[in-house]
Amino acid sequence: MKFKFVTAAAVALSGALTLSAGFAQAQEPKSLEELLQFVKQGQVTEAKENAAREQRFAQAKAEQANMLKQAENERARQEQLSTELEATFEENELAVADKQKVLKERLGTLAELFGHLTSTAGDLSSNLENSLTSAQYPNRQEFLDSLIKKMSDSDKLPSIEEIERVWYELQREMVESGKVVTFNAEIAKPNGDKVEQQATRIGLFNVVSEEGKYLQFVPAKGTLEELARQPSGPYQGWAKDLVAATGGEGFQKFGVDPTGPTGGSYLAALINSPNLEERWHQGGYVGYAITAVGVFGFLLAIWRLIVLTGVSAKVSSQLKSDKANTNNPLGRVLKVHEDNPSMDTETLELKLDEQILKETPKLESGLTLLKIISAVAPLMGLLGTVTGMIITFQAITIFGAGDPKAMAGGISGALVTTVLGLLVAIPTVLLHTIVNGRAQRIIHVLNEQSTGIIAEHTEGNRGK
Repeated sequence: MKFKFVTAAAVALSGALTLSAGFAQAQEPKSLEELLQFVKQGQVTEAKENAAREQRFAQAKAEQANMLKQAENERARQEQLSTELEATFEENELAVADKQKVLKERLGTLAELFGHLTSTAGDLSSNLENSLTSAQYPNRQEFLDSLIKKMSDSDKLPSIEEIERVWYELQREMVESGKVVTFNAEIAKPNGDKVEQQATRIGLFNVVSEEGKYLQFVPAKGTLEELARQPSGPYQGWAKDLVAATGGEGFQKFGVDPTGPTGGSYLAALINSPNLEERWHQGGYVGYAITAVGVFGFLLAIWRLIVLTGVSAKVSSQLKSDKANTNNPLGRVLKVHEDNPSMDTETLELKLDEQILKETPKLESGLTLLKIISAVAPLMGLLGTVTGMIITFQAITIFGAGDPKAMAGGISGALVTTVLGLLVAIPTVLLHTIVNGRAQRIIHVLNEQSTGIIAEHTEGNRGK
């Protein structure tokens, strides 16, 4: 019976023992009386905690109810404020409409004036953006942009000072377009370096540095940049002379780009055009071969012309002498007659013809080669052109014909060899004609003198 009572008490008080685990762990009961005492104390402690917890719950509920009441009051206040603001907004909207109507009536024709002013300011802003004068006066865009933005708002009007400044900028742009002025500017070199130099602006057409280099204005950066490739010919020299000139030196030559105010497309096309050396390189290996053949033909013709000129001078000297000199063809022909004075006419004639035949190849040396060069050079040029056209059409097949500039550049390069061939053939033909004429003149003298010798020899034999 005692065991059952202890078991029932332990089961009934298990919850209390769990809640008072800290107390039970701190003190372990040594008897059933102490266990009952501990349970009693745990019940008392739990009751106090439950009471405190209930009190806190009640207090929190009261606070929540108070906060809910405050939120409801705030919502009502905000709803009332929203209603008042809506009414105020409607009243203000009607007032603004009335004010705008009054403003429109008072503006009258000024509205059209301000419209023209806005349009003029916009056109001036776009013109000044790409104008060369912006390199010298860089802060005009900000004023015009702010004025246009101000004019776009219906509640703001331009001041008299702003209107006068628009007029002033228009007048200044027109005046500056006819001036040649020098000013200090930061110039960007092709290698990326930036230097402070004096720049000379020629109206709205061109800007050159103090070194005589052409510059370009980059609107996106608002800076002056030296062209990586300068125009060839005398243009840079004229630019240097213009920069160094003073006001009292009169007129100066200068290469002006007429498309300068619209972007300088003519100058760009001029400097991008290949020079003679670049054109020559466009001919490729065929062009190099034609050039080599042409140089060889030219040197051969000059050399033969010099030789024949010397031979001609010796022949002319021989004509004035009564004694044969073997340092020239005519002297060697006459030497045959001097060595055989008693030879019969037929044999002497054959001997003289033989000597003339020996001299002829020496006189006509190189003429055949010059003639061949004059005929082959155009054929080599045609070969290079056909080859270049094949390459160009292959590129068109691969990349398409969307860029006519690239296609025209390929065809232009292909035609360079034809030009080179003609440049070699035409002078070679002329040189061949000159050299051949000089050689035939000497040969004609040999034949003429040989015929005269035969005639004199025949008359002498008849007189005997």
